[in-house]
Amino acid sequence: MRALVVDHSDAGPVRFADVDEPVPSTGEALVEIRHIGLNFGELNYVRQWPAGAVHGHDAAGVVVRAASDGSGPPVGTRVAVGMAPHAWAERVAVSPASLGTVPEGVDLADAAALGIAGVTATAFRVLRKRSLLARKVLVTGASGGVGHFAVQLAALAGARVTALVGSPERAAGLRELGADRVLTDLAETGDRFDLVLDTVGGPLVAQAWSSLAEGGTIHLVGYSSGQETTFPSGALFGFGEPRSIATYGDMTPTGEELTDLLGFMAAGRLSAPVGLRGDWQDVGNAVQALFARKVRGKVVLDVA
Repeated sequence: MRALVVDHSDAGPVRFADVDEPVPSTGEALVEIRHIGLNFGELNYVRQWPAGAVHGHDAAGVVVRAASDGSGPPVGTRVAVGMAPHAWAERVAVSPASLGTVPEGVDLADAAALGIAGVTATAFRVLRKRSLLARKVLVTGASGGVGHFAVQLAALAGARVTALVGSPERAAGLRELGADRVLTDLAETGDRFDLVLDTVGGPLVAQAWSSLAEGGTIHLVGYSSGQETTFPSGALFGFGEPRSIATYGDMTPTGEELTDLLGFMAAGRLSAPVGLRGDWQDVGNAVQALFARKVRGKVVLDVA
């Protein structure tokens, strides 16, 4: 079968290759993949994975063979694959714990935009752990796939959301998703935030720290800038209720949360941030657009 595999050469980060068909274990379902969702991190930091390995974590498709131990969805179920390895292939063997059931009315392509952006790396697992009603939340890198979900979910939780983007052109649509304010420079506001969801890293983390309210937390859910963070002398000392910086790399199975998010989609409470849709044969152009910051939201490619 055909798959996108890790390529460490200058032609990378991925290339097409013929690979062996997956052989599901007794506790795995075989899913025929219809759409894949690209993520900046797994492509930009591709050397963290071995060359030649089937790449990718986010996809959506249909169960063509149920798990032989009786667990998981039956044949014919439409599913989203979230944070499962080797997902960018025509077929993939997946634990039911990493599958979310796609309800009627939700496009499979939209379901492929979930996964890392919707659950593991970002807002859902962070936001569900604390009350945000009437709290001030800052989302950095809000125009990306992670940022789009974070803005929507924070707004659904009752927060007053400020979205920070890199340029005015990347601000489009964020107010409609629930942002109360959209900024291109954190210096534009004197607000103190109870929670910061940072997808950018670098100097912006130090800037956000200076805008953090007493008792507030910065959750680091990405580092798209690739830059180092340096805090001025004395910046981390302060009086009052302690502030904190938290890393976030929860790798536990995502099936339950995927199903919850897909339910929000079916109810019209959450929209998929698909900024570029195409055929997986054009993956090279899609990767270039993603790296050039030309995509607002996620890239979803159809598997021919």
